[in-house]
Amino acid sequence: MTDAGLRPDGPGQPSDNSDRLARSEPSDERFGGASAPPSQPPPTQIKPSIARKAPLLLQGQDYFYRASDVCLDFQERVHQLDLAPLHGEPIPCVLVLARAADMEMNELSLALAEREIRMVRIDADRCVDIALTVHTDTPLIELDQWLLRPLLVWQRHFDLTALPVDPRNVSGAYAVDQWRAVSGWLSGRRDWAHVNEQGRELGRLTQLSDAVRVGLKVPRTAVTTRPGRNRPGGGPCIVKTAGHHILEPSPGAMYGLFPRPLDTNRSADVPEPAPVIVQQYLQAEYELRVFVVDGQVIGYRVDKRDPAQLWVDPEAVDVTPTEVPDDLARRLLALARSWGLSVAAFDLLMVRGEPVFLEVNTNCDWLWFEQRAGGSAVSDAVFDWVARRFAELSSVAGLQPHSP
Repeated sequence: MTDAGLRPDGPGQPSDNSDRLARSEPSDERFGGASAPPSQPPPTQIKPSIARKAPLLLQGQDYFYRASDVCLDFQERVHQLDLAPLHGEPIPCVLVLARAADMEMNELSLALAEREIRMVRIDADRCVDIALTVHTDTPLIELDQWLLRPLLVWQRHFDLTALPVDPRNVSGAYAVDQWRAVSGWLSGRRDWAHVNEQGRELGRLTQLSDAVRVGLKVPRTAVTTRPGRNRPGGGPCIVKTAGHHILEPSPGAMYGLFPRPLDTNRSADVPEPAPVIVQQYLQAEYELRVFVVDGQVIGYRVDKRDPAQLWVDPEAVDVTPTEVPDDLARRLLALARSWGLSVAAFDLLMVRGEPVFLEVNTNCDWLWFEQRAGGSAVSDAVFDWVARRFAELSSVAGLQPHSP
């Protein structure tokens, strides 16, 4: 499992192929459509030395949806309508780096407004036109007409692939590169507190080795450009992406890269254009998603027929609340602490009654699981923790609360 909670109705449904063809590659009109200077020769076309089939993880993948760039954030809409009073002093706030369709952050905005805590956001798919100044010598930002002091920063779905520019031309590549540098700096500034520390890249392979270190079992795993040659564990295997489960080749166009069985008869010795993960297939009784919110552990049992069902047929997936064994909770909390994660979601298999670690999701989408299982345990824990952490930081800084 992984996070795909960028739609109001959860992981979403595949569309027909007409949806794929409806969107052309974005022009970069807002930057004047700049390209290489005409005096330069056209770029050399790189011809592959051998004819390649489609990458294994793209074969037969029909999952597609278009992420909306319409923001439903309550606090943002209130301030756009000038319904909130202006303040002369910097306003303490929670700063979120996300994208417009991040429903969890929409809910957080409303919950924090009820607690009189200001939340502001910078969304990757809406950031090219914002009025933003970030002060380097003081912990302040100016966003539109507001002077703000972020106390807590949460980087979530701030995906550079969502920027509404064409990175194939000079101006688009420029915008992506600038936002990459600035968003990385914002998510790691040491004079602000952070929900999840971003100083260390938590790739899947790092996660697996660290999970073993705390005593968790993991599937036998290989990373290879020749999946047909590899059989970790000696039996059936699955192929997984080493990167994200969602591919966004143009802004808002989301394609799935979901685990699939490795068919040796079809893959044979066919090379992949990039390394993939080949992992031992384990017959599991069920899957387990465990949310860690500070020191709190909240578990859900997930019953599904195949790894991709969570996305392609979510209505057929059963989700029920479950208790997390104390020993497992202790190990997951130890991992979260070592990675600097205050809010995260762990995915595991239950194999013959024992947990097997798969991965951790730092974006930590939870609304779909709550909707399927009923209840709001994770939402309540997250909202309460953010408010409590904000109060602690305000007290340390000697700041008075402002009405959002």
